[in-house]
Amino acid sequence: MRAALETALRQGVQALGLALEEAQIARLLDYLELIQKWNKVYNLTALREPAEMLSHHLLDSLAVIGPLRRHSGGRPLRLLDVGAGAGLPGVVIAICCPEVSVTCVDTVAKKAAFVQQVAASLKLPNLRGLHARVESLSEGYELVCSRAFASLLDFTSWSRAALVPGGVWMAMKGKPPHDEIAALPDDIEVFHVEQLAVPALDAERCLVWLRVKS
Repeated sequence: MRAALETALRQGVQALGLALEEAQIARLLDYLELIQKWNKVYNLTALREPAEMLSHHLLDSLAVIGPLRRHSGGRPLRLLDVGAGAGLPGVVIAICCPEVSVTCVDTVAKKAAFVQQVAASLKLPNLRGLHARVESLSEGYELVCSRAFASLLDFTSWSRAALVPGGVWMAMKGKPPHDEIAALPDDIEVFHVEQLAVPALDAERCLVWLRVKS
C-alpha cells in the first residue's frame, strides 16, 4: 500500500513542479500513516481511504507550497494555520518549508494534541499544535492561513490580532468566493486570487491573498 501511495505522491509532486528531498517525501507518507492511525480514535477526517486522503488532503495542501515559496522567497517567517484540524495545510507546510515556523491552532484539544504528536514523531522542530481560539492569540505572525475554515469575513476578523503589520492572509478556497470578497470591510483588500490545479482532484481550487490596506 505504501509503495502505491508513494508512486501517486511522487507523480503529484512532479505535476505541481515541486522540488522535495527524499526525507520530505518519506515524512509526508509517515504523516499520512499517522492520520490513518489516529483517525480511528480521534476522528480527524471523514475520509477513510488512504488514496483519498492523499489526493484530497496531501496533494490539496501541497498545491499551496509553490505559491507560498514564491511569497516568502525562502526567508524565515511565522505562519499560523487557523482551524487546522489534522494539520492541513500546516503540517505539510512545516515538512516542505523548514524555514517556516508553523503553529496549527484549533479549538478541539485532541486535534491540537495530534499535531503535537506529529511534530514529535516526524521530528519537526518548526511545528507546534495549539489548543486555543484564534481570537485569543496576540503573538504576531507574518502569514495567517486557513483551509475550508470560515467565510473570508470571519477568518480575517477573528485572526486579525494575530497578524503583524504588513502581514498577509492566505485562504484556501474552492471556486473564487466573489460574495465573500464583496462582504469584506473597506480596510481589507484582496490583492491576488490564484487558481490552483490539484493533481488527481477534479475540483476547483484557488488561493485568496488578503492584507490590511496601508
